[in-house]
Amino acid sequence: MLWKLIVEIAIGALSGYIASSLMGGKKDSLLKNILLGIGGGFVGGFLGNLIGIGGGWVMGIILSIGGACLIIWLYRKFFK
Repeated sequence: MLWKLIVEIAIGALSGYIASSLMGGKKDSLLKNILLGIGGGFVGGFLGNLIGIGGGWVMGIILSIGGACLIIWLYRKFFK
């Protein structure tokens, strides 16, 4: 159980980094985007399970990147 949580946090951090690169993130806000990516990983996984897609590492990473992009976009809309 703990191992799965650690892996999900690591995938979320990687997804946050990729999402910030895709969305033109600033270098000084990299840590913030990684933390938002961890949250986005959970959001992406939740939404994927909600609509019935998921399963496997590749789909998990894709959903995590999508969730991270969504969270970063919402953060920029509300706090910029």
